[in-house]
Amino acid sequence: MELRHVGGTGLRVSRLGLGTMTWSRDTDEHEAAEQLRDFVEAGGTLVDTSASYADGGAEELLGELLSGPFTRQDVVLCTKAGIRRTADGAVVDGSRGALLASLDESLARLRTDHVDLFLVQTPDPRTPLAETAGALAHAVSSGRARYVGLANHPGWQVAHVATLLAGAGPLGAALTAVEAEYSLLERGIEREVLPAAQALGAGVIAWSPLGRGVLTGKYRRTIPADSRAASPHLAGFVRPYLGAGAAAVVDALLTAAQGLGRAPLEVALAWLAERQGVASALVGARTADQLRGSLAALDLVLPDELVAALDDVSAPALGYPERF
Repeated sequence: MELRHVGGTGLRVSRLGLGTMTWSRDTDEHEAAEQLRDFVEAGGTLVDTSASYADGGAEELLGELLSGPFTRQDVVLCTKAGIRRTADGAVVDGSRGALLASLDESLARLRTDHVDLFLVQTPDPRTPLAETAGALAHAVSSGRARYVGLANHPGWQVAHVATLLAGAGPLGAALTAVEAEYSLLERGIEREVLPAAQALGAGVIAWSPLGRGVLTGKYRRTIPADSRAASPHLAGFVRPYLGAGAAAVVDALLTAAQGLGRAPLEVALAWLAERQGVASALVGARTADQLRGSLAALDLVLPDELVAALDDVSAPALGYPERF
């Protein structure tokens, strides 16, 4: 599998990354082990997880696998913090104490002394960005993380945190990566986040490149009983992409896939892989069979005219000030 630099740094990750959001909840240890085996054997390196996935269960399962049939050196390990569990439910917390405590707990679950990439999972309106940036810098200076970044933050926050980190000088931490949802069904990052990341030398890691599963085409006529849209804890996650607007994009994708003799998800992944600034696309498969379907896209290069057609049908709405 092709390895790509993340932005302007020396960190290299595989073109496709392995997401673990369903691990230990919808994906058991046997399926997870099979997924990780197939991914590593295909040349994949980037494995993405979070302290919030299954309340730490995904990290714990990944840590078990990396101390058993696989080794820590087999993967580029990314985890996220910023959402903590309380008695009243999940709470967003980007404070220094919460982020560093979460990182320490993640390292214990993952059975390692460092992660390759540490991200703040979501914006916290109650914590100053300077404090969040300081926590990221300390994660690097203390050796717990090699690189740091943000996930799901707007463009102005990406730029501000990058500026704060740059103020630490050449030996400090730099904003390495921006993780964001990006697919034919969600191109919102093209308005400000993607241009900001490119201007600042950060690479983009795309999550949900298959439009939360909708770009597989399986929801075109009905909702399969074993799908995420039928799951009690993921139905709301899929529902935004089941409307008429998404259907037009899915229809165009299915037409393109039929013309190429490939699966729709392969075309969707091939389209995203060539977007400027994208270092890796995270595939969060529930089963090993689903992951193998995504790995089949690695040899696909789309014709320019087909890329243009998909660009046109899925183009995000632009207005002032992006277009003046």
